[in-house]
Amino acid sequence: TKIMTCMLAIESGRLEETVEVSKNAQRMPKVHLGMRAGETYKLKDLLYSLMLESHNDTAVAIAEHLGGSVEGFADMMNAKAAELGCKDTYFITPNGLDAKRDGKTHSTTARDLAVIAAYAIKNPAFLEVIGTRSYSFSELSGKRNFQVSNKNRFLDMMEGAIGIKTGFTCDAGYCF
Repeated sequence: TKIMTCMLAIESGRLEETVEVSKNAQRMPKVHLGMRAGETYKLKDLLYSLMLESHNDTAVAIAEHLGGSVEGFADMMNAKAAELGCKDTYFITPNGLDAKRDGKTHSTTARDLAVIAAYAIKNPAFLEVIGTRSYSFSELSGKRNFQVSNKNRFLDMMEGAIGIKTGFTCDAGYCF
């Protein structure tokens, strides 16, 4: 899910825009950056929080900024998945947390995930983000600074590995 969120952000061409954090984003459960409602960040910086440490609040802030709402962004995600030929994917959240809407479950398949990942790794900006070991950034007022580190241990297991993304939800378990 976060691979798709990242790709839509990159492809938006809006990486230098300022993202304001909503109360909804602030309320996201762990794993989270700990952003506070009203704080502002560069969209580009949030991609590192999203992909290196898998922060759920960051995903929602990105979604609301680009899609107007989580639901609007999910519609964008589903449209992109269909464009890529993903037949068994249904996005509800930008962070991959377990969710149901309109009788459907937030879900994908190994095949569709492979299609999304294969598409993403063709993008140099995406490869730069997921290959970064650590990244520092500040909330735009300068009051708080953050350093995020890549949690993907696969990067150190084999020369040339890119890893892309790991994750966990109660329904899906551990994912790679």
